[in-house]
Amino acid sequence: MNFPDLERITIDPRVMGGKPCIRGIRITVGAITGLLASGESIDAVLEFYPSLEREDIYAALAYATWRAEEYDLPLKAG
Repeated sequence: MNFPDLERITIDPRVMGGKPCIRGIRITVGAITGLLASGESIDAVLEFYPSLEREDIYAALAYATWRAEEYDLPLKAG
C-alpha cells in the first residue's frame, strides 16, 4: 500500500490565508474534501481542477484524516 505523500500539502500564510493547500496552487484541502463529502467522485474533482493529480486528492484525504485525529490544547497565560 502506498501512503499519500503529505509533502504535497503546503501551508503558507501568503497563500489562501494559510489554509492547507495542494502544492501551493491555491486549491485547499477543504475544497477537495468538501467536494468529496458532498458526493462528488475523485474523477469529477479532477475535472473541476485540471491542475490536480490523483495523488493530490489522496494526500488531501490523508491530511484531513490526520488533522481530525489531532486536538488543540489551550495555552495557559503566564
